[in-house]
Amino acid sequence: MKRNSLYIILFLLVFPALLVAQTGQKKLKVYISADMEGIAGIVTQAQLGPGQFEYERFRELMTGEVNAAIEAALEAGATEIVVADSHGNAQNILVDKLNPAARLVRAGPRPLSMMGGIDATFDAAILIGYHAGAGTPEAVLSHTFSGRRILWVKLNGVTVSEAGFNAAIAGHFGVPVVMIAGDQTAIAQTRALLGDIEAAEVKQAIGWTSAISLHPERARQLIRERTRAALARLKDFKPYRLTTPITLEMAFKDVADAELLAMLPIVERVQPNVIRFQGKDMVEVSKFRVLALSCSPGY
Repeated sequence: MKRNSLYIILFLLVFPALLVAQTGQKKLKVYISADMEGIAGIVTQAQLGPGQFEYERFRELMTGEVNAAIEAALEAGATEIVVADSHGNAQNILVDKLNPAARLVRAGPRPLSMMGGIDATFDAAILIGYHAGAGTPEAVLSHTFSGRRILWVKLNGVTVSEAGFNAAIAGHFGVPVVMIAGDQTAIAQTRALLGDIEAAEVKQAIGWTSAISLHPERARQLIRERTRAALARLKDFKPYRLTTPITLEMAFKDVADAELLAMLPIVERVQPNVIRFQGKDMVEVSKFRVLALSCSPGY
């Protein structure tokens, strides 16, 4: 009886490993950061926040695009998926309509902001609903972190959008951004920085508050296609890693913002409206960025 019990225990311990070896199955962890301005159909602030007349409807459509990426990731073999709600108050995705296979990061403040919950165990990062950086023409609702306060953001001297900044956070953990969904300008801007990542162009921006958009169902179909394509060629992508220490520069629309932050001994005021901060890595830079803008989130 004891010998039989030992055999059973050994079988239970060894069989899963043998099964993985035979099928080639391995863990695939996918991280999804979801913003809102790049969702199909969104063109103005009337769709973007609580109290706006189309907000509730577009929360559903945002959730639908995220679910499309989740579904495709599962089809590609994802064993774990984390979604970060990364727009405004970070409470936009409808929790009861999100695919239950994913875990959801909500609200804030979060040290890694739009990339809250990412770590070195993930294999790929996907950006849904993203937009172009501040000051970019032919881009729907282009801005960088705060349309009301920020003129531009630079990392090590290179101007970055939110997609670029967040790709650098992912790169800190060795995780490549493999796919982005948004308008054509957000896609082009991100590819110029990260290379030939997969992309779902869900609308064509005409201007800051106008676009030719795909139907939501077609947008979701495209996101599924491009997510599957991205996860099928993971070896083609490299993390966006920055040389450390990392220099963050932010240009404000109002000199008072720079003046206030320059009161900190760790901040240098290099122009009346521009401040510089040096962090040991992207985690430290992200924490500073969150703190610097925390008093006035959103537009």
